[in-house]
Amino acid sequence: MRRLEARGELADLNGALAEEVTELFGEAPVLDVAHDPAVILVVGVNGTGKTTTIGKLSARLAEHGRSVVVAAADTYRAAAEEQLEIWAQRAGADFVGSERGSDPAAVAYDAVEAAVARGRDVVVVDTAGRLHTQTNLMEELAKVRRVLAGRLEGAPHETLLVVDATTGQNGVQQARLFGDAVGVTGVVLTKLDGSAKGGVAVPIAYELGLPVKLVGVGEALEDLQPFDPRDYARALVAG
Repeated sequence: MRRLEARGELADLNGALAEEVTELFGEAPVLDVAHDPAVILVVGVNGTGKTTTIGKLSARLAEHGRSVVVAAADTYRAAAEEQLEIWAQRAGADFVGSERGSDPAAVAYDAVEAAVARGRDVVVVDTAGRLHTQTNLMEELAKVRRVLAGRLEGAPHETLLVVDATTGQNGVQQARLFGDAVGVTGVVLTKLDGSAKGGVAVPIAYELGLPVKLVGVGEALEDLQPFDPRDYARALVAG
């Protein structure tokens, strides 16, 4: 009997904790794509899954009737442009690239020009996998942001930071530094499949007030989902 009571108490406690976490995140956030065109800047450190996230995001936007231009503003990493172009083709998006070593801000600018000229709805800008401790690279990202803002009012309309769900407290530091450099508006939590619970989202939301907007749950093109605070909280507490 006591064991049953303990289970009931644990269930009550877990339920209360899940409600607290849900309230911390608030209402499920949405992407701001109500512009002509809307510009989404995607940032983050190496290995978080930025390129695949951009491909999946482009595909989801296409599903909702939005035409997309993908910009390969990671002009330094070998094969980065080729990988992104493959994802863009899979998602049915236009692709804007450049020669290796080109100015990333110029690529972002050209992509907006292409979107305006072709009447496309959304521009998604990839950036190099920044080592967030390197000031010069963060300054380069800030330049990309300034160039976009100079070309189109309000751009970028979203700046999404891609964070690996298995990342610990370092993910909070990434969010803080990228936020200072480029004004992050939301987080994409990747690699949430398997055993990863993505607990790093809680301190990011609590300490920095940054909403999680999307979650990656697999490698397939459709494996990018809107963030559901209640489902996330239940899975986190149950784990």
